[in-house]
Amino acid sequence: MAVTGLPLSGLNRTITAALVLASRRRHITPQAGRALEILGHSIEYLTDEYLREAEQVSAHDPNVQAVQILMALNREIYYACPLQPTFTERLRGFFHPASR
Repeated sequence: MAVTGLPLSGLNRTITAALVLASRRRHITPQAGRALEILGHSIEYLTDEYLREAEQVSAHDPNVQAVQILMALNREIYYACPLQPTFTERLRGFFHPASR
């Protein structure tokens, strides 16, 4: 079976360090969490309204551009939240406090 023309066996090689870092947990403050929640609802609402009313979907449509701006802001807030240390990093810090 292929996904977008790539054999599934080749997908393992496409994982990069950026994807691994992106999947790590982040410490999200209550303020950042609330902002992400509001942005998520806004994105969902605008997308639903646009798809209900649009006759054609176009990347140049102001509504699509508004959703893209909100999504970019959502990512900016999320990636500004610090990464939480992994269990291994916490364990290493416990046994080697000078390496912190």
